[in-house]
Amino acid sequence: MLKTRITQLLKIRHPIVQGGMRGLGLAPLAAAVSNAGALGMLSAHTHPDAESLRREIERTQALTTRPFGVNLTVLPSLGSRDFDGYARAIVEMGVPVVETSGGNPAKYIALFKQHGITVLHKVSSSLRFALKAQDLGADAVTLHGFECAGHPGEDDIPGLVLIPAAARELRLPVLCSGGIADGRGLAAVLALGGEGVVMGTRFMLTQESPLHESVKQRLRAAGLRDTAMVGRTMRDPARVWRNAFVERVLEAERHGTASAEEFHRMVDAERWIAASSHGDAEDGAYPSGLSLGLIDDVPTAAEAISAIVAQAEFTIRARLLAMVE
Repeated sequence: MLKTRITQLLKIRHPIVQGGMRGLGLAPLAAAVSNAGALGMLSAHTHPDAESLRREIERTQALTTRPFGVNLTVLPSLGSRDFDGYARAIVEMGVPVVETSGGNPAKYIALFKQHGITVLHKVSSSLRFALKAQDLGADAVTLHGFECAGHPGEDDIPGLVLIPAAARELRLPVLCSGGIADGRGLAAVLALGGEGVVMGTRFMLTQESPLHESVKQRLRAAGLRDTAMVGRTMRDPARVWRNAFVERVLEAERHGTASAEEFHRMVDAERWIAASSHGDAEDGAYPSGLSLGLIDDVPTAAEAISAIVAQAEFTIRARLLAMVE
């Protein structure tokens, strides 16, 4: 068993957190991850309103008695979402862990801490924002490396540099995401000073993930070069799976043939979520990390976690310690 400050803080067996993925962070996946000894995560902004989130929390509580969390992403681009209503639902339903992200988390961190909720704050590769979250009272931070799915920020700092830099600067335990799909990645994070990992792409390709089965099979066949960064010209880069649709997005971006509004409509989550619902792997920009090239199976969440932990323990005991004379 791997014991870190994160396992103690979150009251979980394994230092693994499921990413709060929009459209995918629903009760069956979150509960399966938690039941396997890691931390499952719901996505608040998957839901149109607070009442819908409340029902999803109830579904999760019916499926697991173990800790799980809710990701609360606060961004103007999400429109008129009731962020305060989401926060009230989280508090009133007794969710033990929240991951804040997006805009300034100050008022939400204060609210959640007032009610005894453990707060993780997710930032891109900027240590400046991680230090601010620490000052605001967050219990831990999640750092998005350059390799991650979704929005890693514009600094292009990979985990190999980001994790030790964060461990040096922060008092809080650090979780890292990006490029991690197996136990070797987990062992590497721990060796670099991290306390645990957040995995999105790995859990996207599990049996409990609501991603359409035909899309999962296309993604599992992807290689190391089959992701791309879109949105650099818009100052909002995002890493996605490189399908035919994304090639057209990249072409439009290179030639400036799409306005900012048109571009964001093309890469908006609603598009790939709708495409996945009817098994269309080509009509959306599916968020996918570089770790996609390391994944070639679609196990249950429990099978994935068991394999990750076993490989991490083997890597530490039989490989790393064997090198020390």
